[in-house]
Amino acid sequence: MPPAENPLPAPVRAREDIDPRGRSRDRSWPPAPAPLPVPVVDNHCHLDFSDGDEQRDVHEHVRLAREAGIEGQITIGSDMLAARWTAELLASPHCPPSLRGGVAVHPNEAPLHARGHDHEGRALPSLDEALAETADLLRGPGMVVVGETGLDWFRTSRDDDAARRAQIDSFRAHIAMAKELGLPMQIHDRDAHQDVLDVLDADGAPERTVLHCFSGDAAFARACADRGFLLSFAGTVTFKNSTGLREALAEVGLGQVMVETDAPFLTPVPYRGRPNSSYLIPLTMATIAEVTGVTLEEACTAVSATTRQVYGPIGAAA
Repeated sequence: MPPAENPLPAPVRAREDIDPRGRSRDRSWPPAPAPLPVPVVDNHCHLDFSDGDEQRDVHEHVRLAREAGIEGQITIGSDMLAARWTAELLASPHCPPSLRGGVAVHPNEAPLHARGHDHEGRALPSLDEALAETADLLRGPGMVVVGETGLDWFRTSRDDDAARRAQIDSFRAHIAMAKELGLPMQIHDRDAHQDVLDVLDADGAPERTVLHCFSGDAAFARACADRGFLLSFAGTVTFKNSTGLREALAEVGLGQVMVETDAPFLTPVPYRGRPNSSYLIPLTMATIAEVTGVTLEEACTAVSATTRQVYGPIGAAA
């Protein structure tokens, strides 16, 4: 447990708030894997979520990550509650120095703000108000990325014209925001590959554009890499049914690749479905090394170098 004199904001929601099906899963924490030979950064996680049968706070997540060779974490606030929490965490004098953050209006949140209320009918700021607050929060301490923004035609149907327009308008606003602030941008892309590329091509992508939790095939990976985008791989690349993801990784090689957890979601094999945290990144890195045909040390060195180029020094290198 952290010292009482080092309080940090408690998580604002549980994983089951997003995925109620998870209540029946194994909620025990996986054992720690062997630490990495070269430290890397988890460039996308959600520390505003709680998970597991044993609740862990920010200090504990950071400690376990450090012991596994994860020298830094970027925690992402993807709705206004989480965004404010992330800003409060990073502004705290007790925030671990290895933490950085990013905030945005998630694509699935954009239509709700455009309507002015959430799924339960509770009032929300307008989309313009939410975007303005996001831009203000991004000017705070420790913020290193605009994200996650993008398009999602899985949870928000592309056939809903109003929702589609809200997502595209929000995405375009975040692109402009990243350029104005000189920050990289993390993209959430679910079932929207070509539309994401169309918006980026039309508006001009920020200089540092990251496909968070990359979910496309080799052809889409090549289209992204040819545009100079970065691909961030999560635990999904370890899943048995993710042959296409591994083909995508092999297509681009290590030069434009980073690693993430998207914790508490997407726990890598062999612990799929159980709670996830940055300390499990060695399992994903092992798959990245295997697919790209290099040693684990070489894979970590390459991923670490790319991460520094995108976000600047984090953790021990800061």
